[in-house]
Amino acid sequence: MIAVDMDGTLLGPDGHVSSRNLSALQAAETAGIEVVVATGRRHSYAMRQLRELGLREENALISSNGTVTRTIGSKLLERNLMKPHTARWLCGHVDEFRNALVITFDMVGPNGDDARGALVVEQLEELHGSIGKWMAANEPYIAHVVPIEKALEAESPIQMMLCGTIERMRRAEARLLEHPGVSAVGVNSQEHTTAEIALHRTEYPERNLCIVDILPAGCSKGAALLQLAARRGLKTDEILAIGDNWNDVSMLEVAGNKVLMANAPEDLKQAARERGWPVGKRHDEDGAGQAIEDVLAGA
Repeated sequence: MIAVDMDGTLLGPDGHVSSRNLSALQAAETAGIEVVVATGRRHSYAMRQLRELGLREENALISSNGTVTRTIGSKLLERNLMKPHTARWLCGHVDEFRNALVITFDMVGPNGDDARGALVVEQLEELHGSIGKWMAANEPYIAHVVPIEKALEAESPIQMMLCGTIERMRRAEARLLEHPGVSAVGVNSQEHTTAEIALHRTEYPERNLCIVDILPAGCSKGAALLQLAARRGLKTDEILAIGDNWNDVSMLEVAGNKVLMANAPEDLKQAARERGWPVGKRHDEDGAGQAIEDVLAGA
């Protein structure tokens, strides 16, 4: 099994899969290897790029940083929901950062697409400033609800996220971690048995952008990958994981084979080197394709 992240890994700077990366995925499938995409994107948004790649419909897509696992053909395999009272509490706990908050609900239909209300925001200006292209691309799915807690009256979310500058989001993460019910996922982080919430940080230094994903406790790409491997009857040494950011650490940790992309944040690359993890090429150098080719060649 090959588990590969999307943004900054499988996708190039133009947001598309290069011909070399696609050829490597196809060669892996021909060799009898399941290609699993593991992304922070929700299922519907990931499928925008994946739908035209021709991957096998039975292959798994781990989305929302491990909260949901579906097949490429949209069959639901695993889903974790956040408790409504926890979600309502979080809205108050991050009050200073409410203008950067997005709540995600799993509304995927049989065709793999979402409906309006899959994404809920309370305020628009800050989000348009930090993730304007994402907001425009997802406009058909965004509901504007004031106060945002009203969106939690009928449905349980799969994810909440905060988006903004690296400095502001690190402050938001620190604010969240003040509560014992919140734990961080990443290098040298500690999983708390009493935690109800897990935080996943993704940073893009060149854009001064940070996304803090807020998920039900126990959810991560690594946890979802282990569940999927057990379902498929695979051992961890039969898995290659490729990623570029902090939200990929959990799956890099559990996979027997791993490659961190060279475009990863510098502090993450340093942590990887200290742990003896290979650092490959950048996403604009087809680093994911190179890593897959090396495995297929027995390197």
